[in-house]
Amino acid sequence: MQMAVVNLNPGQSVYCEAGKFLFKTTNVTMETRLSSPSGNGGQPQGSGVGGMLRQAMGTAMQVGQRMLAGESAAFQYFSAQGGQGTVGFAGVLPGEMRALELNGTRAWFAEKDAFVAAESSVEFGIAFQGGRTGMSGGEGFILEKFTGYGTVIIAGAGNFIDLNPADFGGRIEVDTGCVVAFEEGIQYGVQRVGGLNRQGLMNAVFGGEGLSLATLEGNGRVILQSLTIESLANALRKAQGGDKQGPTGGLFSTHAG
Repeated sequence: MQMAVVNLNPGQSVYCEAGKFLFKTTNVTMETRLSSPSGNGGQPQGSGVGGMLRQAMGTAMQVGQRMLAGESAAFQYFSAQGGQGTVGFAGVLPGEMRALELNGTRAWFAEKDAFVAAESSVEFGIAFQGGRTGMSGGEGFILEKFTGYGTVIIAGAGNFIDLNPADFGGRIEVDTGCVVAFEEGIQYGVQRVGGLNRQGLMNAVFGGEGLSLATLEGNGRVILQSLTIESLANALRKAQGGDKQGPTGGLFSTHAG
């Protein structure tokens, strides 16, 4: 499992999702806030009662969106004081990490819980993928969105592979749990595995993929992971004597819990 070790210059700041901090040097301060940098880093917006109310409402909306996406309610901010400082971060699953460089021209989208840490100049947001796509795609319903300038660090499970759909005829089809992140300009969708016929049902019931696959189209970077959270959870349950997926590896379940 990888970790990210970040060297901060005096006055430089990074933030992370609560629970992904590992260690820091003593001259690095740590502050927990409910707001993300897109909300002015928790600083008051305007003056007087009206400004305080707008700030509170904006922060409440940010927190609500993050909790809906399965993220923590708060961020932790780290700043170096009086000299260079060091702070370490990690993801929550055994796998790889990746540093994405934003230059203000293209946003990045990532699966839920992929975010680890970012420079304070990177804005964190939530993107909703759409009702029908999301309901059938699982992981694709709510995505993390990163905009602005600077470095953002993401993490996933297993090994990473970088692909560009343009190199494969403009479109690739992926297990919905394998998508880690993709650049703005890539069109994300969900399609049924086969038709409502004998072979389609065979794919869904015995193929282990369920009813849907994610589709990624366009020209841009796509990052996939070799291990899905669902497959890891099923392997652990099977090792403990409870195979939730069942002997077919598809829709049927032998676990009633």
